[in-house]
Parts: sequence; structure tokens; C-alpha cells
Amino acid sequence: MDSRYDHTLHEEKTYQLWAGADAFNPDSRPSRTGRRFSIAMPPPNANDPLHIGHAMFIALEDILIRYHRMLGDDTLWQPGTDHAGIETQFVFEKKLAKQGQSRFNFDRETLYQMIWEYVQENSGIAVNQMKKLGASADWSRFHFMLEPELVETVLETFKKLHEAGMVYRDLKLVNFCTRCGTSFSELEVNYIDQQTPLYYVRYPLADNPRDHLVLATTRPEPIFVDTHLAVHPDNPKTKHLIGKKVLNPLTQSEMEIIADEFVDPEFGTGIVKLTPAHDPNDFEVAQRHHLPIISAIDTRGRMTENGGKYAGLKVKKAREEVVKDLQAAGLIEKIDEKYAHRIGTCYRCGTVIEPLPLPQFFIKVKPLVEPVLSALDNDEITIHGAGHDKILRHWLENLKDWNVSRQIVWGVRLPVWYQIDGHERDIIISAAARESGQISDNLYSILKRFSLTEILENIQKITVGPNVPYVISATKPAGNYIQETDTFDTWFSSAQWPFSTLLANEKKHDRDTATSRTDFDRFYPTSVMETGYDILPFWVMRMLMIGKFATGRFPFHTVYLHGLVRDPKGQKMSKSKGNVINPLDMIAKYGADALRMALVIRSSPGLDKSVGETDFRAMRNLGNKIWNAARYVMNAQHQPKTDRSLDEKVASKMPKGDPQFTDKISRLVDTITQQLNDYKIGLAAETVYNEFWHWFCDECIEQNKAGELSDEQLLQGLLTFLKLLHPFVPFVTEAVWQELRQQGVISQDEKLLILSSWPAGKMK
Repeated sequence: MDSRYDHTLHEEKTYQLWAGADAFNPDSRPSRTGRRFSIAMPPPNANDPLHIGHAMFIALEDILIRYHRMLGDDTLWQPGTDHAGIETQFVFEKKLAKQGQSRFNFDRETLYQMIWEYVQENSGIAVNQMKKLGASADWSRFHFMLEPELVETVLETFKKLHEAGMVYRDLKLVNFCTRCGTSFSELEVNYIDQQTPLYYVRYPLADNPRDHLVLATTRPEPIFVDTHLAVHPDNPKTKHLIGKKVLNPLTQSEMEIIADEFVDPEFGTGIVKLTPAHDPNDFEVAQRHHLPIISAIDTRGRMTENGGKYAGLKVKKAREEVVKDLQAAGLIEKIDEKYAHRIGTCYRCGTVIEPLPLPQFFIKVKPLVEPVLSALDNDEITIHGAGHDKILRHWLENLKDWNVSRQIVWGVRLPVWYQIDGHERDIIISAAARESGQISDNLYSILKRFSLTEILENIQKITVGPNVPYVISATKPAGNYIQETDTFDTWFSSAQWPFSTLLANEKKHDRDTATSRTDFDRFYPTSVMETGYDILPFWVMRMLMIGKFATGRFPFHTVYLHGLVRDPKGQKMSKSKGNVINPLDMIAKYGADALRMALVIRSSPGLDKSVGETDFRAMRNLGNKIWNAARYVMNAQHQPKTDRSLDEKVASKMPKGDPQFTDKISRLVDTITQQLNDYKIGLAAETVYNEFWHWFCDECIEQNKAGELSDEQLLQGLLTFLKLLHPFVPFVTEAVWQELRQQGVISQDEKLLILSSWPAGKMK
């Protein structure tokens, strides 16, 4: 053996050894236990390189997979990547902007194909990086979320939800990002505390315009569409105003004062203006009182044509102009410049979310939530992660109906077809046009200039009135229909990942071979979902909801939530702070084993983990320790044995078997086995690290040098530790195993450590 372990000489070679032996494919070997173990890999973005958080989940999941494979379980780690809807389209649009173009220069199908090609060009990056980390996933079963087989399952689930009466289309106030150009669900809105001006606006009384009421608002810019004010029915200071009328300070239109219990008497003056088209609470009041809903802001973040002189202005500029005009008219009483409140921002780009009234598709969540809550009550679902079971329950109990419509191209297109005949004026078409660059008008008008075929070929998006009939179908219905251009929320398709991938395995296998594969029956439900706690509501909750509905079974019954990876000072990593750790840089410098072990050792589910180069260096030293221990044991095995003809006195001094050593090894195997079975992965890593370093190396090897422990026992101890360490540091342990085979220290039949049996302890 070389004098030191050099990861650069062994890691790629070792991974190719595993891959060449088909070691990751459960079809290549029979189960020795009759049990099964499977994990659906959280699919990283197909277009992005891995970050340190990805390295954490790869390490944790690979440890579990390697452990169960060595136990002899029928073991599958199902890999794949996600299309990451808005994130990928956002990145691609930035690429277009650098070329002086935008998404509006292309029809829908052309833009989709451009993004597809862009993603395919970069799709191998994440997979190659996962392999560098040692991920022993079965790459022959790899899937990408937009493959036809997976899309087929997504569409089937949506149709099944619709047939169960759980899908509906309605005009509702949705969370809209004017920069990303799409709506989002409530879960994707980040609420931040912010100080903004609070404007106290005077509203002249209709019957005595020289007198006025005063109310406070943070948003004066949509006043021109407001039709009503509101007070609390039991507020003694304002209840006498119910039924009275004031004048809109911008339009001079009469506005009636109504009563509703949603009004907070302590806010401002106890009187509020109602802007139903742009405030969720106001929208609900409008629904209860049958008030008009008039839009002041469009999807571009500009004032609508209802704004008169303000039409076309961006929200911020419109606010400035409205306040200026109100001040000039003497209708601003005061401005509180430091009013503290929470505002919703886009989780993707940080833009302030605009609540906008749009017809969208929603999924009723109550029937989906109830089985999950019942499973939590009955301990059918176990959450490993520092109180996150309570967080999951909170989300489930407060979840609103799920808006699954997204106004983007990159994703699974909704299988919704709108009836054209008789509804041409209710269907607004945006399309690419050669002579004008882009047209946007109702279908009735556009059909006077273009054929329907031409329109469909150049279509970018459609906006359809809430009362237009529709059909849900994976294929075009007979007759004149036009397909919805919205795509599904990314989380709707990824919620089906644990079962859609297994079904796709069967479809692709049956198509490509003469034999059938039964992966769904074989590996579903999966054994554990391991992922970061930050996507508990986005993904884990939705997988439980949709998986139970679509298959009748939860996709997993155990959830392991790892924490965020932070820098050595405990700070969140960010490019602006300059403290981001690139996992590929650390692998090049210290090796994949060092990175994996540093991330995992002493980690606890649900808690953040701080790491830095000191940790990676320390775990690189572990690799060297394993290598050097193996060199000593190998040399000891090759030392010439004492001649049997020696006199009894000399022979009696030869080291004998130590029963305490054997007992200690057995108890250690039992301890680590139990820790892994209990998902105490960080503790198992710490246990095997300490026992190998401080007991086996510091004590046992020294005992052997002193003649107190036999060479045979030392070898058995090393082989046991190689197996116990392998899930955590697979490259160095496999490299040592191969050196031992080549030197004849272990049997040539023991070809690969990765496929060897987990050591037996005292427990049965």
C-alpha cells in the first residue's frame, strides 16, 4: 500500500468499480432478508450545480442506502431531477435579456423548446456532482420531471381529483409576482417586517363636503377604484357612520360606509377603505356584501385603464403621484413615516406580492388534509426533526385551497380545454405577431385578422373569463376548443415524485424490454423521506396529501428532516456574505469522504449544522487513519509466523485470542446498527468515528504491538470497522478493501465492500 491515502487517485476509480459491477441496481442481486428499503431522492434542479445543502441530503440518504444494501434488503435509491418551473424559466429569461430579447419575442411552444434544450445542455451537471459525492443511486432508473411517463401520471392525478369534485376554477384574489409574471400559493409568499408610510386621508362627507372623515391606509394608489368604506359594527366611536356616504377623494364618487366585523377598531381611526381587488380581507368583505371588484393594478404591476391620469404608471410612481395630488387638494391630514407592518414578498425574487383577482384552478385541501392529520394523531407518520411534527400540524390545520395555476411556460401544461364557440369575446389572446411583435386582444377580434390555426401556432398565453365552459382531458376534445396555457405549480408535480417515478420505471421498462417490471408494488410506499426542514410545507406535506389520495397509501411513514448547513460562526451562507462553501471545491481539496463525514457527524434531525474547513481537514485525517491502520494490519499479516518447533516457553508468549475484544466488537456492531435503525445517523457517525480512532487505533493496535492481541483478531476488527465505516466514508473503505484483496489478506470472493454483508452482532 502507498504510504498515504490520496483521494484524487481513488475516488473516481472506485466509483467506476461500483458502477461497472452494477452495484446500485437492486435487480442485480437477490434480497437476503425478504425486506425492502427505498428512498425517493429529492430531485435537485436539473439546470443547477449542487450546493452544500444538496451534499447534506446526498450524504444522509447514501448512508441509509448503503447500510440497508449491506443488510441484504431489497434496496432502491430512486434518482432524478426536477424541472423547477419558475426558477428555471427565471434563469433562462435572464439569459435572453443579455441577448437583448425577452420571452415575449417567442410563441409558447418555441419558448418551451428553447428552455428544454437549455436544460438538457446542463442536465448532466447535477448528476455528475452527485456521483462525485459517492451517491449510490440506481442511475438506470433516473428520471426528469418532464418526461412523458411522469407527465402522464401528473395529468391522471389531476383528472382523478377533478372527478372527485376536488378541483374547481374560480375568480379569486391570488398572490401575484409582477416580476416573475405568475401567481403563487400562500406557502410561497415570504412575509417580512417593514416600515412604510401610513397615510391619513380625508374623505369629504357627501351631504356636507366641507366636513370630512379621516382614515389611514398604506396604499393610497388604488383609491380611484374604491367604492365603500367600512367600520366595526360594535365600535361606539364609528357605528353612527354606518349607512352614511362620503366622496371618493380622487373621483368624487359617492362611497357608502358599511359595517363588518373584520375591521380592527384600533387601526388608524377605526375606519378603513375597501379595495376588494387588491386586499384579501377586503375581497372577503366584498363577497359577503356583494360589492363590486374593480382592478386598479394589472399583472405588469401598472395601474389599469380605470386609473385615468394614473393609468400605465408603476405602483410606486402612482403612489407618489396620488399622494402629491391629495396633498395639493388638502386631503392628506398627516403621514406616519415609520408605520411597522408585514408585507408579502415573492419567495423567488423578493418583489412585493400584488394580490390580484384572477380566474385560477384550485384544489380543495380539506379532504386531502384530514387523512394526514389522522395519521399524525395515530402515530402512523413519524417525523424526525426537533418539533417539526407540530409545525406540520400547524400548516395542515391552516392550509387554504391550493392554487395550482402558474402563468409560465416551463412546466406541465394544465389539461384544460375551453369551449370557443360563443365565448370568443371572453378569451383574451396574447400572441407573437410578425408585423407588430405581439398582439393582445379578445379572440373575436383576432379571428378577423388571423385563422385559428395561425393563432394557435403563435400563442403565448390566454386569459379566460370565469364563466367559460371547460373540459379536463389529456387530449383535445372534439370540436372547437383551446387549451389553457398555464402550467401546474411545480409542487403539484413533485408531490407525486415517490410514486410517479416508480410507475415510470415500469412504463419505460415494459416499453424497452419484453419483460415487465413491478417497481411500484415492489418499492411503494417508500421507506423514508429525507429532506431539509425548510421544504416541509412546500413538498413533504403535499407528498403526504397527494400520495394518499392518488394511491390510497401514504408515500412514506417516516420523515427525516435535516437542518440548514451554516458557516463555522453559525451564520446562514449567502453570496453577499462571502461565506458560501462549494462542495465540489471541498471534494477536490479534502475528498468526498471528508465532506460527507464532516456534514453528518454529530448532526441532529431538525437542527442546523455549522461546518468549515477545520471540520473537513479533521475528517480527511480520519481517511488517513483508516489507511494507516490497514497498512499496519496488512504488514502484520505478512510478517513470518513463529516456527511451530519453538519450545513451549516461547510459544506460550504468542498473543492469544482476547474474548473481551470479540465481545466489544459485537456490542459495537449492535450499538451502531440500532442507531441507524432509529435514524440517529449523526450519533452513529460519531460512535464509529470515536471507537475506530480511540479504541481500535489507539488501544487495539498498541495491544497487538505489545503482543496482547492476535493478528487474526486485529484483522477481523479492521474488516468489521471497514463495514461499519463504509456507509459514512465509502471511498477510502472500498479502496482499503480492494488493497486487502490484492494482497491476499482477504478472500478473492469478497469482491466489493459495497456488496458485502453488514457485520453480525449479538442481537438477532
